[in-house]
Amino acid sequence: MDSSTALYNQLTETHPFFVLAGPNVIESEQHILQMAKQIKFVTSKLGLSLVFKSSFDKANRTSSKSFRGPGLAEGLKILEKVKITYDLPIVTDVHESSQCEAVGKVADIIQIPAFLCRQTDLLVAAAKTGKIVNIKKGQFCAPSVMTNSAEKVRLAGNQNVMVCERGTMFGYNDLIVDPRNFEWMREANCPVVADVTHALQQPAGKKLEGGGVASGGLRELIPCVARTAVAVGVDGLFMEVHDDPLNAPVDGPTQWPLRHLEELLEELVAIARVSKGKKKFKIDLTPFRG
Repeated sequence: MDSSTALYNQLTETHPFFVLAGPNVIESEQHILQMAKQIKFVTSKLGLSLVFKSSFDKANRTSSKSFRGPGLAEGLKILEKVKITYDLPIVTDVHESSQCEAVGKVADIIQIPAFLCRQTDLLVAAAKTGKIVNIKKGQFCAPSVMTNSAEKVRLAGNQNVMVCERGTMFGYNDLIVDPRNFEWMREANCPVVADVTHALQQPAGKKLEGGGVASGGLRELIPCVARTAVAVGVDGLFMEVHDDPLNAPVDGPTQWPLRHLEELLEELVAIARVSKGKKKFKIDLTPFRG
């Protein structure tokens, strides 16, 4: 069995859930290594499987002036160092088909951004690396779309695919999380992940002094969405975590404070252990004669 399939099986069989977590973007090698160390300490303490997440390039920023990260080559070197230093699998995102081969040499999970979830060439290129492919549901998509996206990966010869809910557009500058999607996305016949941080973005909803806009967010509702997701029975949680979210260069308003990570995950584990969300409720519609 190849390493990607082994990891996929491990994550699929993990209870109560696995965790994809880390800072939104690589800010520096030192920062990433410190974050990986701290997050692994917390998840190991709670017995949770961790895949460390960070991005080498944020290509879909609101403004062309926004911080994007170190780029492909330098970013992959840093992620590889995290992988070796802390013996952690890595998840990172790609935006172009040409990036997939290089990313596949380092990352264990290749993530497809929500805006690109229907891009066939990108899905196929990611699939052909043989690595696990995590597809985020577009904010503009019905959950049923993810069945087709997952099938594109499988038809390219890769059975190791998962789908991720990250909210649905509600007007121009807001997202909502429809808990029904956690159930409906199971029709893709693969693990379902809940992105409990990006789902609380308010895209381009924050006006800047001097003009222009940036994305805001509702960090205080991250526990609410996370509690709902684990109660429904998702297989994994995706969450961006930062040691200083007020000064994070990207998506600060929706990154969860590192100091509260253990407290939140501990509660979520407790909820997941008593929930029967992973089991389909059998509804008996025969006449009740009690």
